[in-house]
Amino acid sequence: MKPVHLCGSGLACALGLDMKLALETLRQGGVAPSQITLPGMLGGSFPYRAIADSQKDWNERARQLVQRVAAEAGAQQAHNGVLFIATSSFDIGAVEQGGAQMDYRAFADKVATWLGWTGPVYAISTACTSSLNALIAAHALLAAGEEEEALVLGVELDNRMTPGGFAALQLLTRSDSKPFGAQRDGLVLGEAVAALRLSAREPSPWKLLGGANVVDGSQPTGASVAAVANMYRRALAASGLTAEQIDLIKVQAAGSPGNDAAEAQGLRDAFDTVPPLVSLKAAMGHTMGASGAAEIALLTACLEHDEWPRQEREIDAQLHVSLAAAAPENARRIMATILGFGGSHASVVLERA
Repeated sequence: MKPVHLCGSGLACALGLDMKLALETLRQGGVAPSQITLPGMLGGSFPYRAIADSQKDWNERARQLVQRVAAEAGAQQAHNGVLFIATSSFDIGAVEQGGAQMDYRAFADKVATWLGWTGPVYAISTACTSSLNALIAAHALLAAGEEEEALVLGVELDNRMTPGGFAALQLLTRSDSKPFGAQRDGLVLGEAVAALRLSAREPSPWKLLGGANVVDGSQPTGASVAAVANMYRRALAASGLTAEQIDLIKVQAAGSPGNDAAEAQGLRDAFDTVPPLVSLKAAMGHTMGASGAAEIALLTACLEHDEWPRQEREIDAQLHVSLAAAAPENARRIMATILGFGGSHASVVLERA
């Protein structure tokens, strides 16, 4: 099996239109969420972490963001390789504007055209775990020698269907996200476009060691404690590591009362001593299918530039876990986890040289 390196990343999210701006905003304490207003009985205003720009046409805005983020990740060096487009909402925002039809293949073709992509193209949609599952698939292809370069592109942009569905399920907070918080009462959704460039021929300080996706449909809109624990164990096995070798875990911890509790219990079941934990949802929102790629891009940049999200909220003592106030010293082996609708639980392992 060939080693697979993470050679480039790009990000546009509520923190900024590129990684430099995102890190600077994080350094200054973050940014307040905007508001999204939904009609109907469960409507009203909800906090929403939108990407700040002035382009109103969905397709043109998406094109600009995709091209910008892909270029930041060095996509030109991989355009003959394989492209994975990870999303949970595709271009439903354009459909709502009358600028597209509900055609998933057409969306993938559109994005590939924006990038001038000449290699194979795959679209992966497994709800919130989409971009982590795309990473797992890309790793398998590159490690087996079937491809040498890959770009994982997470795209989750403005639409009314996603927040409307979450509001109808009463999963959104009207205040702010409180990961593992004592007063947590729901999610804050957000937008992101993120790109991760992988290579089996170009070395870099970061390696993708492997990962695992565990599906448990017994809780279609929530996490399963057993599946969370099994996910960690399988991801460790796929990466050739033991639990004691993990230095940091980027958790889901989106502020959901039930899911946060299930995740915390799953962590305690999988690890005799739970490693330091970090959540990025309070800073950038839950960006659905893009969240895995977006949060890995931001987390690796934070570790490289000695930045860290502020953890100012009171943690729920009943969960028996905590969030690290600062980056662990010499953190080399990192797990990144996303939990999603449909019972999907995904985690990947990264190693820093």
